[in-house]
Amino acid sequence: MTDQQEGRDLGMNRPIARRDFISGVAVGASALAMPGLAEGASAPSAGTSPPEAASYPPLRAGLRGQHPGSFESAHAARDGQFNGPLNIDDETGETYDLVVVGGGISGLSAAYFFREALGENKKVLVLDNHDDFGGHAKRNEFRYNGKTYLGYGGTMSIETPYPYSYTAKSLMTELGITVEGYFPKHQNNKLYEGLSRGMFFDKENFGKDKLVAGMGQKPWDKFLAECPLSDPVRADLMRLYTQKVDYMPDLDPVAKAAALKKISYKDFLLKHVKITPEAMPFFNGTSFRNNMRVDTCPAFTAAGLRGAGFAGMKIDGEAPFQSEYEAHFPDGNATIARLLVNRLVPAAWTGQMDMNSIVTAPLDYSKLDVASNPVRVRLSSIVVRAQHDGDPRSSRQVSVMYMKDGKVHRVRGGNVIMACFNNIIRFIVPDLPEKQKTALAYASKVPMQYTNVLVRNWQAFKKLGVSSVSSPNGYHTGMNLDNPISLGSYAFASSPDDPIVVHMTRNPNAPGLPRKEQHRRGRIDMLSTPFEKSELEIRRQMARALGTGGFDPAKDILAITVNRWPHGYAYTYDTIGDPDFQERERPHVVGRQAFGRIAIANADAGAAAFTNEAIDQAHRAVHDCLYSRGYL
Repeated sequence: MTDQQEGRDLGMNRPIARRDFISGVAVGASALAMPGLAEGASAPSAGTSPPEAASYPPLRAGLRGQHPGSFESAHAARDGQFNGPLNIDDETGETYDLVVVGGGISGLSAAYFFREALGENKKVLVLDNHDDFGGHAKRNEFRYNGKTYLGYGGTMSIETPYPYSYTAKSLMTELGITVEGYFPKHQNNKLYEGLSRGMFFDKENFGKDKLVAGMGQKPWDKFLAECPLSDPVRADLMRLYTQKVDYMPDLDPVAKAAALKKISYKDFLLKHVKITPEAMPFFNGTSFRNNMRVDTCPAFTAAGLRGAGFAGMKIDGEAPFQSEYEAHFPDGNATIARLLVNRLVPAAWTGQMDMNSIVTAPLDYSKLDVASNPVRVRLSSIVVRAQHDGDPRSSRQVSVMYMKDGKVHRVRGGNVIMACFNNIIRFIVPDLPEKQKTALAYASKVPMQYTNVLVRNWQAFKKLGVSSVSSPNGYHTGMNLDNPISLGSYAFASSPDDPIVVHMTRNPNAPGLPRKEQHRRGRIDMLSTPFEKSELEIRRQMARALGTGGFDPAKDILAITVNRWPHGYAYTYDTIGDPDFQERERPHVVGRQAFGRIAIANADAGAAAFTNEAIDQAHRAVHDCLYSRGYL
């Protein structure tokens, strides 16, 4: 069966051909055209309409995240193409007090903290490999019928399983972000009333395609009765979710904890709960902290996150996930990045913004890299070498070489903060000690794909009784309507007839392999998958899961933005795949040590995939810079 034939069989009114899409946006008699030229669009309203996609990156649809052009030179550096003496095409003559490599939240925070410490007259250059700032805090915008719709293409919330530090909380306050008690007032908690979480059972693994609503809300016997499961699988799942059994009765709580730390949740289910292997496809979409899957997540971690099967067991040290500090902006944590840039490069904005006004505030990207700015943000600039001008122990200046527009450019900085992926630093700072290079090579970041789909309405979700759908064996394992947050002049959908952004998550892995190898395979998969393939899979999946509710991909999908992150979440240690390091010997601690005038930030340096960690590591890196200058 060809892709086009399958498209017809899935209820798509016409075959999906490349001519029907421009940069991921459907076109046709009544479909959305290029961003900025939406159906029914009129002349921009004064002061409210954003620039067109060519000059305004958040409007760019199609393949985003680590988009083509953002990583190739970094891979060339990894492969040794920039070893030895470099031919400099452009000696810019630019010298800064600080050069920051990486314009994500950690890099932008580092620029902010540096100027706080040494004065706003200090010159700072932020270099980023992407065509937009924010790193994983990626803002996606869609325009349709004169209205803007926002989605998050990466980090989505201010949340953490442990308290925010004084530094991170203070930065939130200085940026005008209020969290506690504020967001519930701006969330429409009634919008999704009556809707629940659904699970989509696919015919390849369960014999038929069927969406079942009410997971976690209906009594388990009623939910499982609707699922296309065999009697043995249904009985085992019923036992797992409803009975309180000690599956390790011979071990005391301390011994239980020790044993659970060394086996995966999958092994716990199969060997201790003794569920039938036929039930395992039910768990394939289960994602634990840092996107560990059922075969890589330690059973102890699953217990702490309230995984099924532990209700009758007393386990020493078990601690459920709790976030004491949580907020979700319409564009995710891109709001934090935008507020930081607003403070660093005020000339690019119409004034100082707060958490409400920043959501729809216009930004002039052409003013981010202007010579008169004390802080300059230079995009599409991939750093390939950073080295001291002389002995690292005494040098007061670092040369930074980067690729932009096919040429090697050089700038210099009194300090450099590497706020990029820590793994790449060993290739672009060749003089690092070998022990530090080995430490930086240890981690394997988690590949993630965050897809945003603008749909004409969400009546199908309403009819099917779901606001989110888990697809354990789908191309995307999760699909949900976003939190209904309205901030400032940004108004979220108010009824099922309104257009809405559907958020989908994907983690391409290779079940059965060690966790790091799964990550590596996922990266290869992402970078070798063209947008057209993802687009077709999205249409297929939405048609199969939502088709019985009347969803028609050919008619209802207006635009698609695929945010791929081959190097996604920061690597966190686990008790199965990692040794029990002493804290000072943990690879991220050894790897983040300052080297002369070069300091290291990014959430990787804290081995935790949270925004507050990115901020805290930026603050520490600035302290390393001050120490190198003799101020501490």
